[in-house]
Amino acid sequence: MYAVGLDNSEIYYGLPKDIRFCSRCTYSNQKPNSEKEYKHNIGTKKPTVALNEEGVCSACRVVEHKQAVNWPDRQQQLRELCDKYRRTDGHYDCLVPGSGGKDSFFAAYQLKHEYGMHPLTVTWAPHTYTTWGWNNFQAWIQAGFDNYLFTPNGRVHRLLTRLAVENIFHPFQPFIMGQMYFPPRMAAKLGIPLVFYGENPTEYGNAPGKIETASKDLSYFSTDEDRDEMYLAGVSYPDLINYFGVPAVDLEPYLPPQLDQIADNHVNVHYLGYYLQWHPQECYYFAVKHGGFQAAPERTAGTYSKYSSIDDKIDDLHYYTTFIKFGIGRATYDASQEIRHGEIERDEGVALVRRYDGEYPERFESENFKYLSITENEFPQANKMFEHPMMTKHYFDLLTDKFRSPHIWALTDGRWTLRKTVFSTD
Repeated sequence: MYAVGLDNSEIYYGLPKDIRFCSRCTYSNQKPNSEKEYKHNIGTKKPTVALNEEGVCSACRVVEHKQAVNWPDRQQQLRELCDKYRRTDGHYDCLVPGSGGKDSFFAAYQLKHEYGMHPLTVTWAPHTYTTWGWNNFQAWIQAGFDNYLFTPNGRVHRLLTRLAVENIFHPFQPFIMGQMYFPPRMAAKLGIPLVFYGENPTEYGNAPGKIETASKDLSYFSTDEDRDEMYLAGVSYPDLINYFGVPAVDLEPYLPPQLDQIADNHVNVHYLGYYLQWHPQECYYFAVKHGGFQAAPERTAGTYSKYSSIDDKIDDLHYYTTFIKFGIGRATYDASQEIRHGEIERDEGVALVRRYDGEYPERFESENFKYLSITENEFPQANKMFEHPMMTKHYFDLLTDKFRSPHIWALTDGRWTLRKTVFSTD
């Protein structure tokens, strides 16, 4: 089924059969969009970025749309929103999720110093901090911000991350779920009615119909669904408790808060990027100037950049798995974003994708495989559920090949190649 030239190759994950590339950036129509992660298992069909009749992806169209926005009017809307919620009684009036990276620093600084708000910053901890990620997090706090750092049960997080690799080849999924649901839950608990995220996900091709929406729909981060119907790391909630020995209390931080908990506390979630003209590279320069943000000392594996998503040692592995599942690696994401914002030309972006996309992340390999290993001493019940509880390079390679969709990959003389690439189609 992986033979070269095969037209009826099997398709995984419900992806489009015909691979097409955006005529402006380097995205393909295989790029997955965000979804309700608690519904995600191996049988889930992934929504993907849409290309129009001219071959332009929805992310590029969103950036084009932003050029016609009346930004002074949007900024005035933000001032009016802040005036409505601003407090002077010693309480926080808004909440800003983040890690101390360029985007969260920009958001928190703007709200505090330009709009007179009193933000509380909150952070869901990475799997394993990089040195520079931890330093940037500390620099964020030292720049004048209060912060709640939530670090989930270490063994539970390791187990869930390993299961996510094993079942859906998505090592970041438990982190993404925790990061998504923790801020609104904290806002409800602390009585903070306003939450600000950075840019709207439509800028990455998600839900393009929401481009004119300042707020985030409650259904994305809260639910009234039964916990027994939910999945985490590709495993049902009851199975995690009954077969892997995970207490329900340790699963709760990863699952969406109840809808009435958010609604009754009048929590509103807004995208700051709706009101302010968001430019990722400008956020980087701003964070360097005002907060002492430091780029990584070396480029990130699989790409050419050094300043985006650099705080977690498993981050490299995550983008490698997206390359395997969707044919889209870290360089594709970075180049597409910089093309849209006029930082580089498309030809340069295509060349960068050709050079870096899909590079195997050797740095942190031994630490990551140790993190993903489920030892009998630490996990006496869960250990028995794995055929290969210890993660090794050999076993990881076997998993890698298991998750390659035949319509994306071909195997010739023992060598894997993409059937279609942005540089071969050009």
